[in-house]
Amino acid sequence: MVPKKITTHILQNMKVNGERISMITAYDFSFARLFDQAGIDVILVGDSASNVMAGHETTLPITLDQMIYHASSVIRGVARSLVIVDLPFGSYQSNSKEALISAIRIMKETGAHGVKLEGGEEVLESVKRILAAGVPVMGHLGLTPQSIYKFGTYTVRAKEEMEASKLKTDARLLEQAGCFAIVLEKIPAALAKEVAETVSIPVIGIGAGKYCDGQVLVMHDLLGINTEFKPRFLRQYLNLHDPITKAVQQYIKDVKSNDFPSEQEQY
Repeated sequence: MVPKKITTHILQNMKVNGERISMITAYDFSFARLFDQAGIDVILVGDSASNVMAGHETTLPITLDQMIYHASSVIRGVARSLVIVDLPFGSYQSNSKEALISAIRIMKETGAHGVKLEGGEEVLESVKRILAAGVPVMGHLGLTPQSIYKFGTYTVRAKEEMEASKLKTDARLLEQAGCFAIVLEKIPAALAKEVAETVSIPVIGIGAGKYCDGQVLVMHDLLGINTEFKPRFLRQYLNLHDPITKAVQQYIKDVKSNDFPSEQEQY
């Protein structure tokens, strides 16, 4: 029996009922299927693919075509989870018409269930235009990685009153525009709590404390595939780096010594 599919409406009910929302990134069919079968609520096809899949220093280089490729792969592995896709840098910032075209391409070519984009008031026209076309939109405030060169650092955002005030205003604007949820990244827990209690839509945190309506982590960080990235907010649930390395080293040894394949492993 196929479990009930997660929808934006279900996420809204989860917030109302105080049930926390679980969210993780995925970029391919195999991991998406594992996460979906494990019961994850939301899968984010993040532009973090630029970092963890392609090896870039920032999220900026990944293209819309590449995001569509990853999202299409993820969708084929999912039966239950809500799948949201990041609009990559350069695909929505210039004008709302381009933003809509990018969002429509993602929805039509991947089968995903919604898009996510970074920013508040400055992208509000794009948000409204995408929503008017019937595409669900998730907002993203706080540390917005596509703006990293403007920030110049990955440090905690909105510690100062002026930036905190703008973030709260932006959250209300995104809610009023019709976003179904907002991601808050790397901001003080007290500020995230205030936002989560002020807006009626789900607030998903990453480095934003325990008072959000849900949490999201990058799969490579959570599973310990990427061992270089160790921020305070990350809880590493597994260390896949070491056993994978040892398994491949053993394979190399077995091939070099002619131990693999054995007679039982040949035809």
